[in-house]
Parts: sequence; C-alpha cells; structure tokens
Amino acid sequence: MGFKSIIVLISVFILISLLVFYFIPYNSLYFSMQSQDTNFSQENNAMQYYPNMRFPSNELSYKIFNCTLQKENDMQYAFEIVSNITPLKFNPVLNDEEISVTCEEKERYDEDGLFIAGEGGPTNITSAKNFNVITKGEILLLKPSDCPKPNVAIHELLHVFGFKHSDNPNNIMYSVTNCDQTLSKDVLHLLNELYSIPSYPDLILENVSGILKGRFLSINFSVINGGLQTAKESKAVIYIEDKIVDEIELPVLKIGQGRFIYTKNIWVPQTNVKELTFVINSNFNEITKENNNATLIIK
Repeated sequence: MGFKSIIVLISVFILISLLVFYFIPYNSLYFSMQSQDTNFSQENNAMQYYPNMRFPSNELSYKIFNCTLQKENDMQYAFEIVSNITPLKFNPVLNDEEISVTCEEKERYDEDGLFIAGEGGPTNITSAKNFNVITKGEILLLKPSDCPKPNVAIHELLHVFGFKHSDNPNNIMYSVTNCDQTLSKDVLHLLNELYSIPSYPDLILENVSGILKGRFLSINFSVINGGLQTAKESKAVIYIEDKIVDEIELPVLKIGQGRFIYTKNIWVPQTNVKELTFVINSNFNEITKENNNATLIIK
C-alpha cells in the first residue's frame, strides 16, 4: 500500500471519527415526570369546605370600605383577574353587597407566629340538596400586595367562594403567600363547572308513598327546592292510570326549603289500579325537571 493510500485512509478515519463525535451525544440525559400545577390531590368536592359551594348567581355585588388606595386597587384587580377567566362578574354597590371587603393597618399573627396577610370566607351558607349556596362573604385585607398580581386578594376571594387551603406551595391557595404562586387549573375548572349551571330553582320530589284501601287513597311525599333561586308557587298532581285524582297547591319555597305533604281519603273512581303517578307542575324554569315526577306500582 502506497504512502498516498495510507494518508487517504487516515484522513477518512479522522473524518468519520469527527462526524460520530459531533452527531452522537456523549453526555447523559435524565427524564422525569413534569409536576402537575394543581392545588389539590383530592376530588373536586374536597377542594371546598362543603360540596358544590357557590353563590346563587354569577353576577355578584361587592363593597370596599376603610381601605387604602393600594389595597382597594389590589381587590379590584383581583376581581378583574377572576372575572376574565371564569363566568363570574363583580359589580360595586353602595349597600346590601354580597361580598364585603374591609381593611386594617395593624399586624396580626397566627398561633405559629406567622404574619397574617388577610382573611376571607363565606359568612352565610344554605344547604340546598344539590348545592351549598353562599349568600354572603367577607374579606379582610391586612397586607398590600408586593407582587405584580394581587395574590393575597385573589387568595381571600377564593376563600369566599368556599375553597380551602392547598398543600401545594406553588399555588395561590397555599397558606403562605409568595409572588410565584399561580391560580391552578383545578380551581378554575370547578368554578367554571359550578357557575355554568343556570341560576334557577329546582323542585325535587322525594319520599313518595301511597296506600289504597278500597277506593280511598292516602299519600305521602315531600318537595324540596334544591336549586339556586326561590321557587314560585307550583302544584302537585296525582294521577291514577292517566286520570287526575287530586291536585295539591305548593307554596313558595326559598332556597333549601321543603314541605312534607300527607293527604288521606282521596276518592278513587276505579277499583283496578296498577299505577300511581306524582307530577310537580311548575310554570317557571328549573335546573332540571327530571326530578319532578315519580311513579309507584301498586302491588
């Protein structure tokens, strides 16, 4: 093999070595699962003090008083941020507000000696079968925000909507605040889910039973308003084989209110009875009317 051939072979070897060195990485790469930016590891309902906590409407009134200009601006900015990413809207009023915002300048500390930046929460809650309905909430701001976003005000506002503290230090519902915390997707998802439900009453028919002795019928049933607004007057109609045998007037029912109905000795015009049907007739919108009727099979 000639000298020139040897030089060519060495050159080719060097070139191949450089190409391998350039295109094949020699360092180690480590992969790991990206942490999820969530507030809570529990189910959605466990994120709140009680399941399905929400105000009756997504249009909420507020009043800010006894606050410095900076704290007032923090709170209004918090309202703006939340309204931009949820169905919620906030409107200032002079009185009868749903959310009251006050401020103090003195410092407060918890039992562990940590500085309290603010306090907030619902102050009036009504259990309404499907919802725990908030009608009043209060926020106390003690510390103005040092962050680009008003994290303290957002934190306390979410307490008003029933959200508990998170165990994730990177999220805005953590008990100790810092500027890097964010409002997580699970909180936003639950707010959007709850406030996508229309603000209607919801009459629910429950505990239905009947006894027929000869041609006389005795019935028991209860009606509860499990919705988000007061239910106007309605009517319970009892059918036997598609024929009306009785009609019972139902009163106005506020959120969470119910009535137990017992009626006896209803005359039944026929003897061969197989089916008894209860229907609530309402002339107003409800969240659903699927729970407005019940059918009993006579044994």
